[in-house]
Amino acid sequence: MTYLSFGAPIKSTEVALAGYPDSVESEQRPRPMDPVIMSSETVPSAVRTASVNLRDPVLAASQLEAQLSHDYLGCVLFFCSAEYELKQLGPALETAFPGVRICGCTSAGEITPEGYGRGCITAIGFDQRYFAIDCALISSLDRFSLQDAQGVINGLLATCRDAGLAPVKGNTFAITLLDGLSSREELVLATLNSALGTIPQFGGSAGDDERLANTHVFYDGRFHTGAATVMLVNTPLDFRVFSTHHMVDRSEKLVVTDACSERRTVKELNAEPAAQAYARVVGVRVEELDREIFALRPLGVKIGGHFFVRSIQRVNPDGSLTFYCAIETGIVMTAMEPEGLLDSVRHQIEASERVVGTPLITIGCDCFLRRLEAELTGELAAVSEFMRHHRVIGFNTYGEQFDGMHINQTFTGVVIGQPDAHS
Repeated sequence: MTYLSFGAPIKSTEVALAGYPDSVESEQRPRPMDPVIMSSETVPSAVRTASVNLRDPVLAASQLEAQLSHDYLGCVLFFCSAEYELKQLGPALETAFPGVRICGCTSAGEITPEGYGRGCITAIGFDQRYFAIDCALISSLDRFSLQDAQGVINGLLATCRDAGLAPVKGNTFAITLLDGLSSREELVLATLNSALGTIPQFGGSAGDDERLANTHVFYDGRFHTGAATVMLVNTPLDFRVFSTHHMVDRSEKLVVTDACSERRTVKELNAEPAAQAYARVVGVRVEELDREIFALRPLGVKIGGHFFVRSIQRVNPDGSLTFYCAIETGIVMTAMEPEGLLDSVRHQIEASERVVGTPLITIGCDCFLRRLEAELTGELAAVSEFMRHHRVIGFNTYGEQFDGMHINQTFTGVVIGQPDAHS
């Protein structure tokens, strides 16, 4: 992929992989000498946010339209509970927003303008004077090739260039949404990452309110399974893409001695039934293993000096464990435990705000197991209030995505700065 040579806007990506105090800076550029000048009277509509909990699809879409629509609305990104009648909601959204690009997915919980929500729809409306956005659907995850990825990205880049808002280099990021039960995130993300080059990318795997039955992404008026969407966002506004988790490693090690990588299932750890070995490490009986244990005692894989969390989805009748992320025979897994869930989020968002200034919005992909942990530890209200105060909109995921990686139990997203309103 070829890019023209442009200036050096202030855009960055950062990831805290092994606890919030330590992070790896992957790209950081100095602030430009001349800021982008925006008219103060247009600043309030750079983005608008909305949420509705009406269950009727037509009424819900109509209320979203009332909260988001204006003359310069160019794109809507939404996250919705799987409790909605999706076959009706899709056409209702298209009717409510004619001529507007709409992308989204189902969730395992929503992050609304008021904090955490359940059973609702939360949405962001982007002003086309500040954001050039295009979306694409990947419908065949199993056969997605590098050639396919380059075709998708080149088409999206053409739209961004044609808008003429800002140079592509340093002013563009990608948001990916994937079917959270497809087990194809790693393949698709690695392929897309090659095509994106230096463009930062983040996203999340669609949920279904923890039913683990059917997850969907939305594109072109319909909800799709076994699919993914890619949204390319070009903007003159400052932004920072980040990912963080709050898990710290313990001393116990478990070697995957037998696994089915296609099904993300581990049959043996340390040459014994996986559930039995894991239960011993976390100090419970096999019969006590449940989603609460999985949330508070995940496993991690050390890559390049940093730990990546591998969350367990379920215990199977044969004593094997199915994970939310790719698992291979031979890898060494380390027992992990939580440390400061809210502190990790605060550290990353406040660090982002020091880079981009007062946030216009933060788009967040927050693992549903983190939300469960917050409920179990009594931190839910505090985390929810922090997100409200820092303008976070997003959803609880079945897995997060960051620069070509599929990861678990992280908070991943982008903080976008305010337009410069002075003359």
